Amino acid sequence: MEELGIKKNFLGLEKKYSGYKDSGIVIISAPLEKTVSYGKGTSCGPKEILKASHYVEFYDEEQDRELCFEKGICTLEELNLQKLLVKKSLDKIYKETAKYIDAGKFVVTLGGEHSLSSAPIKAHHERFPNLSILHIDAHSDLRESYEGSKYSHASVMARVAEFNTNIVQVGIRAQSKDESQFRKQKGIKTFYAREIKVGMYGSSWQELVAQQLTTNVYITFDVDGFDPSLLPATGTPEPGGLFWDETMTLLKIIGMDKKIVGFDVVELAPSKNHPASNYITARLVYKMLNYAFINR
Repeated sequence: MEELGIKKNFLGLEKKYSGYKDSGIVIISAPLEKTVSYGKGTSCGPKEILKASHYVEFYDEEQDRELCFEKGICTLEELNLQKLLVKKSLDKIYKETAKYIDAGKFVVTLGGEHSLSSAPIKAHHERFPNLSILHIDAHSDLRESYEGSKYSHASVMARVAEFNTNIVQVGIRAQSKDESQFRKQKGIKTFYAREIKVGMYGSSWQELVAQQLTTNVYITFDVDGFDPSLLPATGTPEPGGLFWDETMTLLKIIGMDKKIVGFDVVELAPSKNHPASNYITARLVYKMLNYAFINR
């Protein structure tokens, strides 16, 4: 695929730091929007994340480094999924992800609705032994199907559980009874947002989450995991969500204690009324990269 230049790529990087050959990190934009059920607009998420990223600082003060210049970040042109059904779209995302993992790249996928995440997760599952999945979200997404589709955004983790049940969920605060029963049957560990808020896991709950994960970790981050007061531009905002610093602490601990092998960030639904959400998501992507490479 063609790589994007300085005017459109992540962080606005010049060719020296964004060319495919010399970059250790590859960003795939997957503007999938086929099964959204409330707020719409996730297909515009990737391009708005990239646009907003041009205002994110290269320097990470927490780690005293400029990761983008050390590792190189290649942003590929957006996948064309418009004429494809959901299953075909997932197949295409899977093949692209697998290709770049096999080429030795660290792969980041930008969405798009959450249904896309089963594809990069499967590609990583097949290539990294004993993989666990950290699922940050307001919703557990464990329905067998939703609105007639087994590939719905509300069913993505049920699809993942068909090949990997080593799932740890954080921030959940909207779930059906069937989903609750499903997670118990499959042994999926869930740290509900309210349980975190009322102190059920103490002040070091992030450490407890990390302990549930294996050495290799894939992160799927639905931005509605954040409280809507922080990030309102998402399809189904749920009150009582996670805030920035506590989430960054979680990601940092995982980066230090485990090996983050890849991640996706999904469900940004850009709104002209909430442009800050685009920037916060772009900042999130770069922070996650910094934490993924904290020991590398």
